[in-house]
Amino acid sequence: MAPLDMHPTDIRLALFSGNYNYTRDGANQALNLLVAHLLAAGVAVRVYSPTIDPPAFPPVGDLVSVPAVPMPGGRTEYRLGRYLPRAVRDDLERFAPTIVHVSAPDLLNHGAVTWARRHGVPSVASLHTRFETYPRYYGIGFVEPALQWMLTRFYNRVDRVLVPSPSIATLLRAWGVTTPIGIWSRGINHDRFKPARRSLEWRRSLGIADGEVAVGFLGRLVKEKGLDVFARVIDQLRRRGVAHKVLVVGKGPAQDWFAAQAPEAIFAGFQSGDNLGRAVASMDVFFNPSVTETFGNVTTEAMAAGVPVVAARATGAVDLIKDDVTGYLVEPTDIAGYADAIARIVADPQLRASMGAAGHADAAGYLWGTANQAVLDTYLAMLGDHAKAA
Repeated sequence: MAPLDMHPTDIRLALFSGNYNYTRDGANQALNLLVAHLLAAGVAVRVYSPTIDPPAFPPVGDLVSVPAVPMPGGRTEYRLGRYLPRAVRDDLERFAPTIVHVSAPDLLNHGAVTWARRHGVPSVASLHTRFETYPRYYGIGFVEPALQWMLTRFYNRVDRVLVPSPSIATLLRAWGVTTPIGIWSRGINHDRFKPARRSLEWRRSLGIADGEVAVGFLGRLVKEKGLDVFARVIDQLRRRGVAHKVLVVGKGPAQDWFAAQAPEAIFAGFQSGDNLGRAVASMDVFFNPSVTETFGNVTTEAMAAGVPVVAARATGAVDLIKDDVTGYLVEPTDIAGYADAIARIVADPQLRASMGAAGHADAAGYLWGTANQAVLDTYLAMLGDHAKAA
């Protein structure tokens, strides 16, 4: 509980992001929703992030553009901000934040933490993705231990860490992170993601007949989402003679590669708003083999839409899915295990219905207002602790 003498209007928040609105992803959707909640509560917010023109979507709040270069390693859709340019430091000092929030372990955010420490300003870091797992998908897995060490150092430099799920808190403790850790969960737009959004007409327009079972993928088409595993499992289902259609919702730099690996898949492209809700509800099984998730927004969205989930037994999913109730958890590289789980759901309409109903019920508790209020309460508690120590 936040101290009674601290109020949202006492907070001047400097929020640092590696990608606030130039490429749409789950992390920046969460950050923009957080800023909207904070502004409505009376918090003064200033956001610092690389930008492009035009962005993927308009930003929530005041956004200061930070000089940046394209991300190396073939991922040029992302930008890498400089350490902390003089113009940004000057703007930051004029804004005079009472809390610094960093959301990516890049050079810009490292600089922000250093600035906060030098100026005696409390700092909090939120963790949104498992960056240390990315190299294994691009043939440089040997750097993973070094990345883990760097991430541990980053999170040990701040005053508080916010993670989206208990499994991530456990992971950080195992790495050696000693900073206090809190939970910033996620919410769902329950009007958008619900069983009633299912559209047989839309499925038919894609070539999926009413009686066919659609195994769905939802997310950015990048290799770290487990596209290789997804394709291998689909190939095994085909070899077993399991009747199904593959429905892929999303786009990304690995789309051509993925299409070559799963040539029979139906690509519905990028969907947003209520069209996205329709696409998810129109799946019959949601398959998420990613091990890079810290929460798995797409998993809860599928659950809210009444779709059973088959996912990797990894961080994020283990906090969301009740094995054999709302779906199945499978060891991350167990191709046959994934195929067994999907085939079981495909073959049993009653099982699909019961798992979908159970997932829909469980997802009802994920509310953005509740999740974002927990962050605001964390800020207030940090300000209270800082005031007492002064």
